[in-house]
Amino acid sequence: MFTPIPAVDIRGGRCVRLVQGDFLREKRYAEDPAEMARHWAEQGARRLHVVDLDGAREGVRANAAVIRRLLGAVSVPVQVGGGIRSLETAKALLAEGADRVVIGTRAAENPQGLKQWIEAVGPERLVVGVDARDGRVATHGWLNLTDLSATDFCERLARIGVHRVVYTDVGRDGLLTGPNVETTREISKILAVIASGGVSNLEHLQALAEAGAEGAIIGTALYEGRLQLADALAAAC
Repeated sequence: MFTPIPAVDIRGGRCVRLVQGDFLREKRYAEDPAEMARHWAEQGARRLHVVDLDGAREGVRANAAVIRRLLGAVSVPVQVGGGIRSLETAKALLAEGADRVVIGTRAAENPQGLKQWIEAVGPERLVVGVDARDGRVATHGWLNLTDLSATDFCERLARIGVHRVVYTDVGRDGLLTGPNVETTREISKILAVIASGGVSNLEHLQALAEAGAEGAIIGTALYEGRLQLADALAAAC
């Protein structure tokens, strides 16, 4: 079943959204990310996507205490990313209640090392974040660009044993201009993909579902009231 997934992005202990991953273009939505997570869970969310934005940029779990409290506040599955650069950190998050961990920079810099991660936590609990700007994989909180294309990276990940990725078109994130359906379709032929970036209406969700995505992360559209979670869930049934 296609799953709409609310995003809870955390910076400085608060729930925020960034435009195109730009830390200078931040909008705050809630002082308490745990309360926001409870809100989406009460609205019927079947899964949440939580990102430590400070951690993604700095490489450490800058909002660890906030995320720990969030995980204890909801019973729905939560996938957590941002600043997970070691297997020990991934295991700690899973022990704290995360259903999945999402790693990006660590995977891009040392994809072969993922074999150890897969063996340690299992392929269903490890998700690789494939963040791309102009088709090229971005790392370190989307600040650095590599020479690797998103699809080539996904093919490499599949050969290693990765089952699932979150694909984000950074250039569309926060703009509400629509997701990158074509690249999502290409990736879906390689491994399971959750799409992210640009979703603002039910038609976008339908297009992603038809492209083979198993779900879509929704951020700004929900926070700005452009899209109601109840409508997204009903359309996905």
